[in-house]
Amino acid sequence: FLPAKRRPLRVPRLSSRAQRPGATPARTQVPAQRTTTRGSDPARDPNFRFAMPKQAIKDEAIKDAVVGSQYLAGTGESTTFDHHQVLQESDDLIRALFFSIVKETTGTEFFQSLKEVYDLSEKFHETQAQSDFDALTTKLGSLTNEETMMLASAFSNVLNLHNVSEHVASAMEERHARLDDIPRGPAKTTNGAIKGLVAKGISKEAIYKAITEQEVDLVLTAHPTQALRRSMLKNFGTVRQKLLDLQRARLSGYERAELLDSMASAIQSAWRTDEIRRTPPKPQDEMRAGLSYFNETVFEGLPKFCRRIDSALINQGLPRIPMEHSIMRFSSWMGGDRDGNPFVTATCTRDVVYLARITAVNLYFKAIQDLIFSLSMWRCTDAFRERARLLHERETAEHVYEMRKQRNYADFWRSLPMEEPYRVVLAEVRDKLYNTREALQAVIMGKAEALDPADDSIFRDKNQLLEPLMACHQSLIEVGDGTVADGSLLDLIRQVNCFGLSLVKLDIRQESDRHADAVDAITRHIGLGSYNEWDEEKKTEWLVSELKSKRPLVAPDLECTDDVREVLDTFKMIAHLQEVCPGSLGTYVISMATVASDVLAVVLLQREMGGKMDQLLRVAPLFERLDDLNEGPNQLRRLFSIPWYHELIDGHQEVMIGYSDSGKDAGRMAAAWALYEGQENATKVADEFGVKLTLFHGRGGTVGRGGGPSHLAILSQPPATINGRLRVTVQGEVIEQNFGEHENCFHTLDLYTAATLEHSLAPPLAPSDEWRGAMATMSEVSCERYREIVFKTPEFNPYFLQATPGQELGALNIGSPPPPRPNNTGGP
Repeated sequence: FLPAKRRPLRVPRLSSRAQRPGATPARTQVPAQRTTTRGSDPARDPNFRFAMPKQAIKDEAIKDAVVGSQYLAGTGESTTFDHHQVLQESDDLIRALFFSIVKETTGTEFFQSLKEVYDLSEKFHETQAQSDFDALTTKLGSLTNEETMMLASAFSNVLNLHNVSEHVASAMEERHARLDDIPRGPAKTTNGAIKGLVAKGISKEAIYKAITEQEVDLVLTAHPTQALRRSMLKNFGTVRQKLLDLQRARLSGYERAELLDSMASAIQSAWRTDEIRRTPPKPQDEMRAGLSYFNETVFEGLPKFCRRIDSALINQGLPRIPMEHSIMRFSSWMGGDRDGNPFVTATCTRDVVYLARITAVNLYFKAIQDLIFSLSMWRCTDAFRERARLLHERETAEHVYEMRKQRNYADFWRSLPMEEPYRVVLAEVRDKLYNTREALQAVIMGKAEALDPADDSIFRDKNQLLEPLMACHQSLIEVGDGTVADGSLLDLIRQVNCFGLSLVKLDIRQESDRHADAVDAITRHIGLGSYNEWDEEKKTEWLVSELKSKRPLVAPDLECTDDVREVLDTFKMIAHLQEVCPGSLGTYVISMATVASDVLAVVLLQREMGGKMDQLLRVAPLFERLDDLNEGPNQLRRLFSIPWYHELIDGHQEVMIGYSDSGKDAGRMAAAWALYEGQENATKVADEFGVKLTLFHGRGGTVGRGGGPSHLAILSQPPATINGRLRVTVQGEVIEQNFGEHENCFHTLDLYTAATLEHSLAPPLAPSDEWRGAMATMSEVSCERYREIVFKTPEFNPYFLQATPGQELGALNIGSPPPPRPNNTGGP
């Protein structure tokens, strides 16, 4: 059939922003045109006839949506882009597929009801007439309970599929912007940031120094804001990828039909899947869900992103990023955030650390198997040949063959010849990775001795894995094979430097009162009275004296509550994991931190439960209420004034600031200003004591949790508060938005890197005294009014419970923490 005449573009029914008269477009839009694609494209010829198999597209609505599409017809990638039109075309196609599936699976009667409700809704949206609204309510009122449930499920799927369209449009926009098909607007790429900084007169040397020293740490959390099950997300991810494939490639009729079949299969699978989790996920399940993004996009995307930065630097006459430095890091709270979640125990923390390690080892194992095929060269340095010879002499051909055959490696079972020295060395790396995976699986099965720190047949830290890879790279460079060295080998070296042996570093978070109760149990047991009844001065003095002392405090027969025992078990597990899985843990975050003793207590408990002084986790107080944000800098001054603590931190301190609880405590206006001033004042205190401060931003996806455009949010931070060091949470549904698709993953890495670089070298101007006075007044007034309504108005709580779906959301099994979380410590 011939391409149908393009239908008039309708306003997207599900995109409210685009429908408001006079609304400013959210993104740059380029007039849609039928233009040639990249390269020769006979499909653009009006006489071109699709080589489509008969009956491949039976539904006329689907056929119309595909053939009449500018972007999804399978005729190749366009050189123009219109966000509005891409969104409309994607909606048209997947909605047509969905309606066809509903008709086929439920019958004509229900399909007609669905179509009628949809058409009535669309009509009322366009006319806003009371008569059309009445017709809609009459129709809805005529449905049975079963029909109503099915209708709600159908519209839920329609809305979820529209979100897929949004993701596709965003990914396409990002790609077309990188291809210079459309203007990007303000620089949101590292390349754009570098060019902009050069234009501002900042030296290239300063730019290179800043980018090779900066470190952005994205911390994935399992806050229960992602309502969709992983099964649903996977199906919608398939639909998203097939839509992207339709617009990027020139397809034959058969290929296009196969893509549509795959989309229909995924849509039907989602439609026939129970949308509601019948049992709550465990923290281990949440960690598995988080790690899936590394398997799908992040692990592969990181080296590609680094190469783009290399190109941007080389274009400015600068060297590439040093191999030994990673500008991105990844951490996690999944299985480590025990604040308000009784299911996150010491055992749970152990499980997720081993789970992350196994996932990392699997990824490295596959990469090494691929690399063995690639590095077939015989030229190497004398030192590297000697290394290979020693490994070769240790092997017996028959033993090696039998061992590798039993392990069912992809290839190279037999002992490799000395004429392939790189393969000899990498074969040993492959064997050690296999042994490491086996040891981790044995530990999970209960054999704790399987992870022996003295066992040299397994990898325990990333340096052990890096060393042979770096030796291969150096040898290749020295013998003139630099191009080979800087291929997939360089990518793997960068992955190891970034992800280590754990993919993510697990943060531990617990509430300050839980630590105080643990110390209180200790002081009572040794006859010193109640720690909780001491004033702050006495607490600090005693903690410092004990930290300087070497006497043990925790007796084996310590009598304590189950809660205190769990706290102590957690610190014991931390010490164990630091020994057998070094590099797997990150920061110990203290929620509801208010005073200096909160930090000192955690340091003491780490040491008392077996932690070695050179392996203690860094401790970050979390200031999240208005008073704590205002008082936080003073407590940092108290900490830094203690010589023992100042020596311990070695010039580095991390502080977390919470956006969610501060907003709940004081309202958004007062909280935002307190966060701004708190960062300024904390940085000034750190500078006084020669301490480099890393600010950890606990932001969520919604406005109430500090959400907003990430690039703008970073650039709007107070000057001199980032300085190339940034930690920020990526919570709940934002993880899927940022890392669910390759283009969006690349864009996320690019955006955070660019904004951090730009803020560090060209920070925003500090507000004037006049503006500070205005903000202080507005904050005071807004906070007073907010608290009057929320905390002092008796009618507010009943109204809030009735006007919001809070209780219903609490009943959904969308997260492992049981609702409600105690003491309002919901976290940032």
